[in-house]
Amino acid sequence: MTKEDPDESFSRIAETEGDTSIFREFLEFLMTNKKWWLGPIVLVLLGLGALLLLTSTAAAPFIYTLF
Repeated sequence: MTKEDPDESFSRIAETEGDTSIFREFLEFLMTNKKWWLGPIVLVLLGLGALLLLTSTAAAPFIYTLF
């Protein structure tokens, strides 16, 4: 029984996988590990990040009226 070199198997897998986006990879992680509770947390964090970006622009007065 011969053992395969881990570096060779990793490179072979990396070549066959192709280019996947980080969004697709995250979805595959959620489906594989059944971590669906992470989805809403990530969406809220992305929303807060977008809100922070918008407060530093000319849209800030319109955002302040929401709160």
